[in-house]
Amino acid sequence: MPYDEAIRRYGIDKPDLRLPAMTEVKSLLPAEALTQLGVDPALPMVVIRIPRVGELSRKERDDHKLLLSEKQAKIIKFFDDFKRLEKSWPEAIAAIRRECGAEEGDLLVLVGAPKKDEAAPNGATGGAAARKLQRAAYAVYTQAGLLRLALGQRYAARHKAFEGKAFKFLWVTDFPSFEWDEAGEVWTFAHHPFTSIHEEHTALLAEGVKGLHDPNSALGAIRARAYDVVLNGTELGSGSIRIHQQEVQSKIFEALGMDEAEQKLRFGFFLEALQYGTPPHGGIALGLDRIVMILAGASSLREVIPFPKTAAATDLMMEAPTPVNPEQLKELSISVKK
Repeated sequence: MPYDEAIRRYGIDKPDLRLPAMTEVKSLLPAEALTQLGVDPALPMVVIRIPRVGELSRKERDDHKLLLSEKQAKIIKFFDDFKRLEKSWPEAIAAIRRECGAEEGDLLVLVGAPKKDEAAPNGATGGAAARKLQRAAYAVYTQAGLLRLALGQRYAARHKAFEGKAFKFLWVTDFPSFEWDEAGEVWTFAHHPFTSIHEEHTALLAEGVKGLHDPNSALGAIRARAYDVVLNGTELGSGSIRIHQQEVQSKIFEALGMDEAEQKLRFGFFLEALQYGTPPHGGIALGLDRIVMILAGASSLREVIPFPKTAAATDLMMEAPTPVNPEQLKELSISVKK
């Protein structure tokens, strides 16, 4: 499953397939419904379905709000009383039930983005405007995905999807090459800067070089030849095909803000090596501890690691960290400041 599809259907890049996917339903609702619900018509609306939950009390519905973080509440709003919605738009809600495959006793939650006041134009046009809209849409998907998982955990004893030996494997492919760093207001690499990109995205790379500090830059549309293997919502392993062409590698460095002089200083040996015909190559690394955790039915990695670190990052078995010999620190040109 491509990364973009995983985000749209599950709101996360490591989907737990034991629960139903989210369903896009905006096209099934009349315009007046979007207005009355106070949601943004330009952004997606999805339905979360949790099977076999049964009838909920008013308090249980009120408690759903506690599942939202402060950040989520700003990005999404949800409606979990479908009987009330049916009174206003019976045909639309019936269509939504059919579209998401709802059965008697399933919990359905309609999720959209709050309608916001029109913002002042920021100059984004054409492709940049489309990418800005996509970023906003992905924020809705990802926050809805968090709510889906929270509801799945809350009602695990009812739907029982997490019980038994149901192993749902998935390969997730085509991850973004770059991700936006909100704190630094700059693009950085999402996987590592040696990950190959799709050949058809080379033109986007040339365009994106100019947009290192623009959140709507073409860099956000570039997809990598990266892949993860996922099991029941846990990433078991991650890998990629590496860059083997010098000109592509140099462009990647340039997109990350490195000029030719810095590239030569930091990676000159590597760029030179790529001149000599490096073959296409790649790999993957699996997390043995995660595999053991799932086989053991444990809920946390700490349950399967013999000597886990404490919250203070100390190892009680090895009594580490311990003081280092001053001569060793001097040899490595390291000083310790308390």
